[in-house]
Amino acid sequence: MLHARLEPVYDNVVQRNRGETEFHQAVREVLESIGPVIDKHPEYADQKIIERICEPERQITFRVPWEDDRGEVHINRGFRVEFNSALGPYKGGLRFHPSVYQGIVKFLGFEQIFKNALTGLPIGGGKGGSDFDPKGRSDREIMRFCQSFMTELHRHIGEYIDVPAGDIGVGGREIGYLFGQYKRITNRYESGVLTGKHLSFGGARVRTEATGYGCAFFVQEMLAARGESFEGKQVVVSGSGNVAIYTMEKVHQLGGTVVACSDSSGYVHDENGIDVELVKQLKEVERTRIAAYAERRPGAKFVSDRSVWEVPCQVAMPSATQNELGADDATALIANGCIAVGEGANMPTTPEAVRNFQEAGVAFGPGKAANAGGVATSALEMQQNASRDSWSFEFTEQRLEQIMKDVHARCYATAEEYGMPGNYVAGANINGFTNVADAMLRLGLI
Repeated sequence: MLHARLEPVYDNVVQRNRGETEFHQAVREVLESIGPVIDKHPEYADQKIIERICEPERQITFRVPWEDDRGEVHINRGFRVEFNSALGPYKGGLRFHPSVYQGIVKFLGFEQIFKNALTGLPIGGGKGGSDFDPKGRSDREIMRFCQSFMTELHRHIGEYIDVPAGDIGVGGREIGYLFGQYKRITNRYESGVLTGKHLSFGGARVRTEATGYGCAFFVQEMLAARGESFEGKQVVVSGSGNVAIYTMEKVHQLGGTVVACSDSSGYVHDENGIDVELVKQLKEVERTRIAAYAERRPGAKFVSDRSVWEVPCQVAMPSATQNELGADDATALIANGCIAVGEGANMPTTPEAVRNFQEAGVAFGPGKAANAGGVATSALEMQQNASRDSWSFEFTEQRLEQIMKDVHARCYATAEEYGMPGNYVAGANINGFTNVADAMLRLGLI
């Protein structure tokens, strides 16, 4: 339920952002958590802090023309939403996927505000991308698209303004092409303008692994708070992209056994534990479907017509895309003995499923907390770029693990403070919101 002072705020968001259902969902989830904050700090409502946070500081939409290998011209649409810079320069990834439109980018950017605030690092929230689909495109086609995209975007970004990174469809290859074009146009080797770069030109160690590793570290802390650990637990991870792969890798290192993962074609179930190196080969090198895993791994089976969440597990880690885990999936997981859920993707669990988990006493780590490791390590990359430094893998991973422990501690303590012990959704939303709101009050009416 929404606080009486927040109902008109939400209604106004829906009215002013018609058809942007993902954005509406993200805003409502935060507003439902912060009612007690408004009672304790009425100045946030009096100064219209909530209304100001819900309205992006800047929204950029632009045309991206490019030419394929056959000489055919294509026109895509590019986006960058610079949502809130109260804590630092805008920071958030670029997503290249056919589903991208203004509402997706705004939902991601809104979530990014609070996720970044939870890290304790000086970064604001933003997000961007395009409806371009990199699947099936050659390297040269992707290069031409990235160059066209950056030709427009470069005028809006900078290491003290807005620092994009990767997201779905944007990995090291794309970041390289984007940075090359930025350098060419601006005549500046401003390595801090993009994160997720290759190590050869300013990238940070652990950045590739950071979101997945960080999610595993966060779930480890949730389990520890209940006197549990990954040791001996069966784990299901949805997806098989970057986040899923490195979630699985770290879960195995922490003593758990990942028994299933998926892609858009179905899921594979391997009772002996997913062979992460084989998944890397299939997805990062061969760029093929997860079904090929079952063809090469004795004892594994591929299922195309059912949900991965039917596989019994004690820990579930949705790491694919938004709203992939619904109420029926949550019911199945609970019935099969699931005790903890950590969101590796952004908003992959529907509101109804979240309520089911919370009512059943399942420890639920929302994405803005559980998957904050990626942006946290991006901020560490910015630190290294600013000081012309390069840290070891071990040192960077230690920093990441400590940041995720701190994120968990903030969420846990804030939920306790507001009388909702164990409610990580409320803890994350309230702590992230108050960090940003306090900064906005101190900065004046901007």
